[in-house]
Amino acid sequence: MSKKIAILGSTGSIGVSTLKVVQKLKPSFQVVGLTANRNVKILAQQIKTFKPKLAAIMDESLVAELKSLVKVTSTKILGGEEGVIAVSGESGADMVLTAIVGAAGLKPTLTAIQKGKDIALANKETMVMAGEVVTKAAKKSGSKILPVDSEHCAVFQCLAGEPPLHEIHKVILTASGGPFRNLDQKQFHKITLKQALNHPTWRMGPKITIDSATLMNKGLEVIEAHFLFNIPFEKIDIVIHPESIVHSLVEFIDGSVLAQLGTTDMQIPIQYAMTYPARANAPVKRLDLCQTAQLNFQKPDLKKFQCVNLAYEAGKKGGTFPAVLNAANEVAVSRFLNGEIAFISIPKIIDKVLTKYRPLTNGTLDGILLADRWARAEAARVVG
Repeated sequence: MSKKIAILGSTGSIGVSTLKVVQKLKPSFQVVGLTANRNVKILAQQIKTFKPKLAAIMDESLVAELKSLVKVTSTKILGGEEGVIAVSGESGADMVLTAIVGAAGLKPTLTAIQKGKDIALANKETMVMAGEVVTKAAKKSGSKILPVDSEHCAVFQCLAGEPPLHEIHKVILTASGGPFRNLDQKQFHKITLKQALNHPTWRMGPKITIDSATLMNKGLEVIEAHFLFNIPFEKIDIVIHPESIVHSLVEFIDGSVLAQLGTTDMQIPIQYAMTYPARANAPVKRLDLCQTAQLNFQKPDLKKFQCVNLAYEAGKKGGTFPAVLNAANEVAVSRFLNGEIAFISIPKIIDKVLTKYRPLTNGTLDGILLADRWARAEAARVVG
């Protein structure tokens, strides 16, 4: 019997890779739901190919165009946030892969969890913003949260057997270092958008590529790891690993270190989450250690990459601070992508927003969303 899967953010890089995995694993998986933000043409083609029960486009103004492109009568076309949430909760999926970029993924992911669906999580912002809310909801509904990010998938595999927390000495998340790991900090004010979007290892969407360039992606992953694995922040480290072959490591109290290695192909962690606890053959490029020759590691320069410290600070403060961090970062990155601010202004804006923030609410979903709205408005007007 096929496992039914809904893919939120199906037109992005993770969504497209997921559909490739589905094609390779036929007939083990059936796509019952697809969503996109604004990419009408690609979504229309995906609907024609996979014929899901439900499909939604976040931008409601594009619903009519999508309907005109799709002649699949078996697929119901929806629009807006409510449409995306419906795909998440009402498509009949056994598993929901959440690859929506940013805070927009929170409500649909939480809806799926509340309905007891297993989650293949590629939207780190969900855990960053509302880690406590999400983990409590999953515990209540019985929903399994399976990480898709290569780093968290690596940690998940290294922790197979679920050793008690006191046996874990450290979780080490690897980072490529992005395009500027060797650039002198004095040159950061000259960084262009084209340079920042030229990632040396991975091919990703613009937002996460900029997050990789500032190393904020690693800061967000630290907070995500804290909630996913119930690991104290003091036990989570970051190491720069330019080759991106070792995806993360776990050090135990006896000195043993387990690492998960693989080529830079997101189909590997996607497929692992989809087929867990089983594994399936994957026609991807195999890792050849002899050809790899050497693996390099170094500590991140936290003076150059201030976003990492900001993430640790927000994570340790807890409550709604991580949501404020995430919102301020999303707005600052958007402003950089739009040519409004310089690259070096991104951490400055986030720092100013966090410094000004005075939490008035607790960590409920409403409180988190209120903090998110405040931070976005503040980050949109603050000068970096």
